[in-house]
Amino acid sequence: MLSLVVFAQEVSVSGQVVDLNNEPIALSNVVLLAEDGSTFLKGTSTDDVGYFKVNDIPLATYFLKISFIGFQEFSQKIILRGHLDLKKIQLNEIPESLDEVTVIAKKPTITRKPERLIFNVENTALSEGSTLGVLKNTPGIIVSEGSINIKSSPATVFINNRKVQLTNEELITLLESAPANSIKSVEVITNPPASYDADSGSVINIIMSKNLVTGYRGSMFANYTQGVFPRYNAGTSHYFKNNKVNLNLNYSFTKKKINRDQDDTVNFLENLDPLQEDVYEIYEIWESNTNRNTWSETHNLNLSFDYYLDDKNTLSLTSTGLYTPYFKYKLKNNTTINDENSVFQGSYTSDNISRDNKYNIGTDLIFKHDFENNANLTFNAHYTIYDYERHQNVFTNNFDANNDFQNNSEFNTIANQKTNIITGKIDYSLPTNETSSLDLGVKYSNINTDSDIVRLDVIGGSEVINTDNTDAFMYDEKVFAAFGNYSTSWDKWDLSLGLRVEQSNIEGKSISVGETNTQDYFGWFPNASLSHQVLEDVIIYGNYKRSITRPSYTSLNPFSFFLNENTIVLGNPNLVPTYRDHFVVGTNFLEHFTVEGYYMNYDGDIVELLRQNNQTNIVEITPTNLDKKVEYGFDFLFNYDITSTWNVYAVTSFYNSTEEANFGEGFVKFNQWSNYSALQNNIAMLEDQSLNVNLTFQWVGKNLIQLQNAEDRLFSELSITKSVLNKKGVISLTVEDLFNLQNQETSLEYLNQSSNSFVNIDNRYIKLGFRYKFGNTKLSTNERTTSEEERQRLNDMQ
Repeated sequence: MLSLVVFAQEVSVSGQVVDLNNEPIALSNVVLLAEDGSTFLKGTSTDDVGYFKVNDIPLATYFLKISFIGFQEFSQKIILRGHLDLKKIQLNEIPESLDEVTVIAKKPTITRKPERLIFNVENTALSEGSTLGVLKNTPGIIVSEGSINIKSSPATVFINNRKVQLTNEELITLLESAPANSIKSVEVITNPPASYDADSGSVINIIMSKNLVTGYRGSMFANYTQGVFPRYNAGTSHYFKNNKVNLNLNYSFTKKKINRDQDDTVNFLENLDPLQEDVYEIYEIWESNTNRNTWSETHNLNLSFDYYLDDKNTLSLTSTGLYTPYFKYKLKNNTTINDENSVFQGSYTSDNISRDNKYNIGTDLIFKHDFENNANLTFNAHYTIYDYERHQNVFTNNFDANNDFQNNSEFNTIANQKTNIITGKIDYSLPTNETSSLDLGVKYSNINTDSDIVRLDVIGGSEVINTDNTDAFMYDEKVFAAFGNYSTSWDKWDLSLGLRVEQSNIEGKSISVGETNTQDYFGWFPNASLSHQVLEDVIIYGNYKRSITRPSYTSLNPFSFFLNENTIVLGNPNLVPTYRDHFVVGTNFLEHFTVEGYYMNYDGDIVELLRQNNQTNIVEITPTNLDKKVEYGFDFLFNYDITSTWNVYAVTSFYNSTEEANFGEGFVKFNQWSNYSALQNNIAMLEDQSLNVNLTFQWVGKNLIQLQNAEDRLFSELSITKSVLNKKGVISLTVEDLFNLQNQETSLEYLNQSSNSFVNIDNRYIKLGFRYKFGNTKLSTNERTTSEEERQRLNDMQ
């Protein structure tokens, strides 16, 4: 009986972990292993003063291991016959290891691969700005109002290999308000493998950091930005990991007022000679000045949670939420009407005020099982709910040629959109040998959207339903997909082959007019990448990718949204998908140089066109399929470390764009050579490299966008950060658009269309920020690799 009591007795092991200066080391990793030294039994971490205690341990022989990044691991065999207090345990620093890490991490590095560019920004000056600011400084990415492009092609944005399921406007709001201090790197993927959806033509994948060792770290930040009006942004980030869970939680709040001024000129034309259908002359010139102020308050919440069931099984939950309880925009338009000789004919003023309320929450539940042969099987279930409501009032005053008041009109609209997205994925990854791997997967997605809009004309002080502009629209999309991807290496060759097949079933119903649009199509989407190391410092490569762009939900919605009585945003239920074939050949040589040539062919590219009706003087903005679009060009890249603390990256690209369309009244074809160039400097200063500077310039020459000529633009940004408070605090300063050359000027001239526009965007600002890190600020990080797809096509209705 006594022996049974002794066998059942459980005791504890305790102690304090300190460094060579006898200073306590908080959040050290304490692990208790079985006598064989490999089987994990229990673990904990030290508290703020370095103490730890492992309780409820049976009497036996164990190995105790204690580790912390930057220190040599402590290991000791212990034989427990009762409670054991090890007193102080001293860890020795790894010589110069922390200094080496600091030097490497202080400047962004760029890795060029055949199918992607990897931009590492962790712990640099850029990491103290916003996520959107990092994208603006990433080579090849152009961020302009309402869009994020890789050169001239719209990009699909992923975070940790999971598509960000937000509208374009919401995506930019999210990235602008999210701090960049959690970003490890940005991948610009021009040839995504078959595991990505077929509608992921060009991908931006933002890799976030993740705890590698046990412990807790966190930060709080606040930013003040002065543009035309002040903006405010604040938030907090928290990371926690132990042997069973890994938690990452980020929250931010943004309050801002954004200004935009726009000058538009529309030359309304008439055909004076019926014998020459393509000869037009100006009969009226409408010049508009529009000022738009946008107020918004936005809450962003991002959650990533891993629960390690055991060594082989992990259950994960990730969620991205955006809630905008307050959104208002006020648009004031003043339009003057002149004849062909610029003689005043009349004018009108239009005030448009809208208030929105919306939220967008996307959640993934992921189960991953690792097999003994390093294969893994992943199940991913995703659900998105999106709810949007807009109330609009438009009031117009009309004036005659004597500038005397003539009449007015007023109407209100109420618009709603509710979208649900459900997807399920199964992915299997199998290393076939040491140099080859096979990935297989299937996916099902269902997107369901219910929208409605009611227009109420105010007549005699009473609201009357305008039945011609009142409608309800129901949209249902089902996509079945399967893919396989094989990668292998031999000698000095690397090969990747992939194939994705997708079956799409789409149905759109316009309730009030009784129209139903049905689309059923099947697509094959291959991709291939091949590279060969010719010499030690010379690599040649080539790749190919076929992708699809489906029309957005609201693009297919036939609603008419009136900015004013003469400017209308229309949906197009007859849109069909765009197919793109993308070819690339290139070479990396002498370590610092890359040269690429590429060719992209678009079949039915979806563009948003401005079309003027010369009979009604109404301008319609509507999505349309082009008949053909082709782009080809050459890229020249240079990456060099001038010193150990100064890195320079330069790229220039010369490319040609051709767009063709047939509108029934004539054939249109445009061709334009353009240049994109970027120069980026990253410098670490002071002896401890606590002062970091990033200076970036991006030049976009005259180019062709949606049958319009866009003039030259220069994007510029200066970012400076300084570590303070023993490197727990960071002060940051960012100046955007140093030379005031980012505003957009476009012109349109074909058939019976003639107009031009100048947009003064509120993107010239100064931002001052401060971030404070607490907890174990020395925790090492790595990246999460979960995946999910859909919601990109939730385009805003504005």
